This record gives sequence, C-alpha cells and structure tokens, in this order.
Amino acid sequence: MKVTGYRSLSTTHDWGRLTGDANGVMPGPRTDVHVLILETDNGLEGVGVGPHGDIDRVFGAVEGEDPRAVTALYDRMLSWVFKTGHAGAAFGTIGAVDMALWDLKAKAAGEPLWRTLGALDRFVPGYASGLDIALDDDALVELYREYADRGFSSAKLKGGLDVTHDLRRLLAVRDVLSRNSRHPALMVDVNESWHRTQAVRFVCELERTIDLAWVEEPVRRWDAAGLASVRQHIRAAVATGENLTGLEQYRPLLAADAVDVVQVGNVWGITHFLRVAAVAHSHDLPVSPVSYHANPVAHAAAAVPNHLSFEVQHLGSPIGLRIDQEIMDGGIVLGDQPGIGIRVDEERIDSVRTAGPAAGVTGPHVRPERAGLRLVPDPPW
Repeated sequence: MKVTGYRSLSTTHDWGRLTGDANGVMPGPRTDVHVLILETDNGLEGVGVGPHGDIDRVFGAVEGEDPRAVTALYDRMLSWVFKTGHAGAAFGTIGAVDMALWDLKAKAAGEPLWRTLGALDRFVPGYASGLDIALDDDALVELYREYADRGFSSAKLKGGLDVTHDLRRLLAVRDVLSRNSRHPALMVDVNESWHRTQAVRFVCELERTIDLAWVEEPVRRWDAAGLASVRQHIRAAVATGENLTGLEQYRPLLAADAVDVVQVGNVWGITHFLRVAAVAHSHDLPVSPVSYHANPVAHAAAAVPNHLSFEVQHLGSPIGLRIDQEIMDGGIVLGDQPGIGIRVDEERIDSVRTAGPAAGVTGPHVRPERAGLRLVPDPPW
C-alpha cells in the first residue's frame, strides 16, 4: 500500500451559539473545520482533521510511502521542515497527515484505532467545556444541563476578565453538575490573558469560595518561571501545553516544575500526543487532551496509562462528518469502525460550502492589545 495523493476539504461546525474566551468571541455561531483525506493505490483512504495549509510543503515526505510506517513518516515530515522550523501551521499540517496515516494503518488492520494502539477499554473519561464566555448566566446553565444529562460531573469554564462574574458562573455550574457528583470538578481557563501576579490574585480570590481542580494557561505558554510561580502560590493545579509544538517546548516547563496537568492539542496529531504522554508519565504527571472536532486523539488517550480527562467541547458533529463515538456517562465511548471512525460525506460538504470569510481582526485567536498589561481586567459585558 502506497500513499498516492490527497484531497483537502473544508466544512463548518454549527455551535448554535457564540463561542470564545478571554481574548475575544467568534463573530458567528459557525466555525471552520478542515479535513484532509490521504489517498492510496489500493483504494483505502485516511482521514485527518485540522488546518493543513502547509500540505504541499510536507506531502512529499509521505508520497509513495507505505502509510503503516506512520511513526517513521512522522519523523520524516519533521525532517523535511528542519531548516524553517516545524511550529505553527507546519506542525498542524504534520498533525493532520499523521492522523490520516494512523487512520490508514488501523483500516488496513481492520480494527478501530484504539485497538491498534493497544487500548483495553473503549471508554475515555472527559469533562465538559462549552467555550462559554459569550453566554449569559441562563444560557450557561442550560448548556451545562445538557452535559449533566450525558453524565458529566466536571467542567471547565472560560474566564479571566472579572472575578465576581467568574465566581458566580462557577457556582452555577457546580450546582448543575451536583446531580452527578457530591463534589464536581471545576476548572477555569484564561487563555494566557494574565501576568503572574494578576493570576495569583485572581485565583486566590476564587479559592476563598470554591475549590478549583485546575487553572489553565494562567500566563504565556512558554513562561516556565511564571507558571512555576503561579503554581507555588495557589491551591489549584496548573494546566498548560495545548499550544506547544514538539517535545522540546515541554522541556523547560518540566524542568522548572511548572505544570501539574500536561495538555496536548488534538490538532497536533496522534504521534505527538503519544510522545508527550510518555514524557509526562516519566515525570508522574497526568496528560489531558484539548479537544478538536471529532475528538480523534481520544483513540490514543484510551491507550496511555496517565490519561486524566478529555475535553469535550461539543455534543454534535461538523456538517458532513459522521463520527463513530457516543458522548455519554461523562465521557466518550469509541466505536468499532476501522480507523479513527470518521466518515466524510463529500457531497453534503459541497452542498453547504461557502466562500471563506475575511480574516478576523478580533476574536479568541487574536491576542488583545493590553492582554497581561491591565491592572483591572476588562469586564466580559
């Protein structure tokens, strides 16, 4: 079996609401979902998800190769961008190709990827995460009631702009999830919007009233000293890592004892997750994947010994994608379809495809001008 070509598709996910974080809010309820399909000479096709704008730059590393050699091909893709670096868009593209290669490997074996990777249990425990900073209190409660109906007893809220506002919302969600646990786990994610002193002040104020399981990305992702300082002055664990690309970026954080929960972004691929999980395990640290559409890394999470909890951002699927998994019992139940369990309806995607929107000048992916430099954080209203 040889890789012969690829197709690149773009669809959308309709959240039915606005999503965002402390850095901004998306302009509408739909977000783009990028799908990569690798073609082979025997007719099998592999599916990867995530932005892959550098596909022409790295495809030569896998073209004509047997996709079952996936880890060797992963390293080969890294080698192909050796001089210009593999961070950012290049690493995302490598991740999408990597997913598609693993999909092909499991399909060739006739089994779901979680089986190929050696997992025993198809259930992946998770936590609810609504990307919810744009919701008013009533909408917030209604959203997490849907998660509670699916058995969730832990949740991560977006926050970081106003401590009184965040505390009220955390308490409301705790009440909702209390039907499933006497002590629901609550987390707050501020997406790098604080400096270290501001982070300690904010979290300590929350901790006067509520027990937080973790605070996520309290300062910049690379600030090992800042993360370590925050960790030493709060009770909650510090979680970070979703935006780190490559094992070498985790090394300073681990050396500084700056992280309690090692996170990995789904968009960086299966092989990256497995390697980060192994390094975290060597430090006796848990690993927690940060979600992306279709939750492809859940297959790998089921196979590692130190998986803590998987972020579940949505209960539905992007347009044109059918995903062989169920969200129930407070997590993800993986199915039996060979591969990563994503079926692509290209006709359906084509029927709803629209011209891409202009690049946004605000929103959760654009860092605000005064982020981390405000004595008084801006209120979220």
